[in-house]
Amino acid sequence: MPKSPENQGQLVRSIGLTSAIVLIISSVIGTGVFKKIAAMSAELQSPVLVLIAWLLAGLISLAGTLSNAEVASMLADSGGEFVYFRKIYNRFFAFLFGWTNFAVIRTASIASIAYVFAQSLNSLIPFPETSKALSEFSFLGLHLFDNLSVKLVGISLIIFQTYFNYRGLKLGENLSRVLTALMVVTMLIIIILGLTSSIGSMDNITTNSVRYDPNTMNGSTLFKALALACLSAFWGYEGWASVGFIGGEMKNPQRNLPLALIFGTLIVMAIYLLMNFVYLYILPIDEFINIYESKNGIAAVAVVNHFLGSSGGLLISCLILIATFNCSSTTILLASRLFYAMANDKMFFKSVDYIHPKYNTPSRALFIQAIWTSLLVLSGTFDQLTDMLIFAAFIFYGATAFGVFVLRKKMPDAPRPYKVIGYPFVPAIFILFCIALIVNTLMQKPEEALIGLGLMATGLPFYFYWKSKEKV
Repeated sequence: MPKSPENQGQLVRSIGLTSAIVLIISSVIGTGVFKKIAAMSAELQSPVLVLIAWLLAGLISLAGTLSNAEVASMLADSGGEFVYFRKIYNRFFAFLFGWTNFAVIRTASIASIAYVFAQSLNSLIPFPETSKALSEFSFLGLHLFDNLSVKLVGISLIIFQTYFNYRGLKLGENLSRVLTALMVVTMLIIIILGLTSSIGSMDNITTNSVRYDPNTMNGSTLFKALALACLSAFWGYEGWASVGFIGGEMKNPQRNLPLALIFGTLIVMAIYLLMNFVYLYILPIDEFINIYESKNGIAAVAVVNHFLGSSGGLLISCLILIATFNCSSTTILLASRLFYAMANDKMFFKSVDYIHPKYNTPSRALFIQAIWTSLLVLSGTFDQLTDMLIFAAFIFYGATAFGVFVLRKKMPDAPRPYKVIGYPFVPAIFILFCIALIVNTLMQKPEEALIGLGLMATGLPFYFYWKSKEKV
């Protein structure tokens, strides 16, 4: 099919290793590290077990990263897993991956993070309250105008960051560098101040909740509790594979993409473990359980308020603003490349196959992403959607790891700049974990899982329509 006659630019290979690592860190660290410890504490009732859950989730994510890195070293290009799946399996499976990311996974993640940013800003600078009549107005069961001022700020953030990333990859990359450096430095300050605080105590680390029952917290009960806690932690690690979407804009991607995946994930793991250790060092675990049950508070804010006072509360609020601003901006930048790659392969809206002639960015992919994400913010359904489809992400993660085995059989002599450490055990362990998570979700939450599969299936009419257009 001939290329559109419109004057277009082209994607430019300008991202080096350091920038790729920064983009991974900024796309992963969003809200999970500040909030999820409360839910995990309620599930496990033991500080040591909470830290083990963060470590296990990190190690499993690292196993996925190591597996992803081998595939990326062979097939790196704009679109990440969409390109990998097209070559490993077929175009249909690649389309399902891309559509699911557009319909929910990436766009709902952006919506959720932008909403948390607006909520955090609202806690510092109160917005006008929505009238009762507007809040109660319902359209198709959706309360579109509930918390309207917060939603409008979230949408404004998405529009601003979309425009910023539209103006050039370097602008988005440079913004991410500055904000990531500021975020990491602030987190290190909190870690150092927390560990040296006279308020903290190792007794908090070694003392279980008053509700903890060693007679019941063992065997299958302990395994289930750890599995549920790890699910909470996975939200904190979500996003590490997104950097593959800009493989076509990286310098020497066969070398730099695998290294960025590995080092970026290791840095995030270290930060998460240190931050959560500080939380549990400062406050007893029962405090986090109370925060979870009250459903009114952010664990990190309670911790820093406790040992730094009101100035600490301001510090952590600003940190959450930086982290959510940075994470949403990076996700907007990365995900748009996936939708451009789909359109370029005639598996998405035709007009999205366009690179701006001046800024060399997938401008139309950015704009259609912004429109759908803004609608998700207004609908208020993003959290429910991501909950329903969290297991879908692991279908695709597992498929990438399985791709290591497929490619070693199909292309045994192809150059592999990076080979997964611990093959075949590391990818096999990750695949088994993904299968266990998917089966457990289908058994324990069948309604959510089936709705999630239904949302994936909404792309089928589009797939067959676009496929039919190829034959014309």
